[in-house]
Amino acid sequence: MIDMYTVIFRIIQVIRWLINGKTHVYGQENIPQDTQFILVAPHRTWWDPLWFAMTLLPRQFIIMAKKELYKNKAFGWALKKIGVFPVDRNHPGPSAIKIPVKELRSGTRNFMIFPSGSRHSSKLEGGAVLIAKMSGRSLLPVVYQGPLKFIGLFRRGSTSVAFGPLIPVPKKADEKEIIISMQKAFSDLDKKINKNWVYIDPHPKRTNNNDK
Repeated sequence: MIDMYTVIFRIIQVIRWLINGKTHVYGQENIPQDTQFILVAPHRTWWDPLWFAMTLLPRQFIIMAKKELYKNKAFGWALKKIGVFPVDRNHPGPSAIKIPVKELRSGTRNFMIFPSGSRHSSKLEGGAVLIAKMSGRSLLPVVYQGPLKFIGLFRRGSTSVAFGPLIPVPKKADEKEIIISMQKAFSDLDKKINKNWVYIDPHPKRTNNNDK
């Protein structure tokens, strides 16, 4: 049986190499080898989930995305093939929690989530913490540094990702403390790549209903 997830991401990987070259990767020793995990990251571009997924092949992920992306049937089909499931961000419902928890408990794929929920917010929400508690899996922090506009990707060798140590989430863990741990992890990883790098939203006037 053809593994469409791997095929699609290998094709994207070749395209990435052709236009952007090799991505610099830091902290590979922090990536779990024999257990599932929840990948958490600040959301900075519409392509950062692609960068993370390609870097972590052959591991596979499920990812939640806003339901509006499924309006185009062909695009929606492609999203499903790479493990993306739709969520109504205004009314997420129980499936936003149940789907990743079920996969992390009894499946083989990992889960990728952006705790801020948007590229235009730096405030971290508690969804990742709840899913970690319910699934018994740890959080793996990662950050992307590189061009924030598509045209910038044509500068070869201009992107980097960095992985930090796992953040365990006991069932009785305090949500605020885990969120603080994530924020610190993201800050430390950014400094590891480039201590002077600062994220500046390229589209600050867009509303959350229009972002990707």
